[in-house]
Amino acid sequence: MNTLATSSADGLKRPDHIALIMDGNGRWAQGRGLPRIEGHRRGVATVRMVTEAAAELELSSLTLYCLSSENWKRPQDELSFLMQLLQQYLVEERRLICDQGLRLELIGRRDRLSDDVLREVETTQKLCLNNAGTRLVLAIDYGGRDEIVRAAQAFASDVARGKRLADSLDEDGFSSYLDTPAGHEIDLMIRTGGDTRISNFLLWQVSYAELWFTDKCWPEFAREDFDSALDSFARRQRRFGGLDANG
Repeated sequence: MNTLATSSADGLKRPDHIALIMDGNGRWAQGRGLPRIEGHRRGVATVRMVTEAAAELELSSLTLYCLSSENWKRPQDELSFLMQLLQQYLVEERRLICDQGLRLELIGRRDRLSDDVLREVETTQKLCLNNAGTRLVLAIDYGGRDEIVRAAQAFASDVARGKRLADSLDEDGFSSYLDTPAGHEIDLMIRTGGDTRISNFLLWQVSYAELWFTDKCWPEFAREDFDSALDSFARRQRRFGGLDANG
């Protein structure tokens, strides 16, 4: 399990790794008589806020659910806009990402992403290569079940080539085949937009995560909401199947 970071300012428990399901962009826009894509555009400011907060709190990792593998079912014009917005984000936020000491990582499939997006990801990664701050992990064309299937296929391939024994697999060994590094479990998962489900996000890594939901849509999610999630996390007892001090 992850080790909890501790804030030197208030002594409260802090999550080491936070994952965010940034839901409700389209509904937020439609509720205001705006096109759905305007919700995605407004959501970029919220992304900036949470990345700044993660850097300030010195979190180990912040993982953002940018595009799920199921999102390809959406209208083509919306998907094209999302790809364009992602590319624009990587260019316009690059200096801020570097200045905050963040390290950029990408999880999910890459074969369906445009060369332009992948090029901007690579450029940002190279510029931030020597940073030692929070890992900013973008989950793009990502699905938890797909990740587990791909990991199983990679292990089976290693067994077929004689690199691994079939009966040598354990949890730590399997984790090494996932998109995320071994030991990269989630401490706190936050979801905006009113739904109270995981939606195929980091299924392996979320096994012992604390979950926090809000009815607020992503464009209206504010720093005080982020702090409320952290305060809720700090008050919870995390026993991981054991007992707390009171039995």
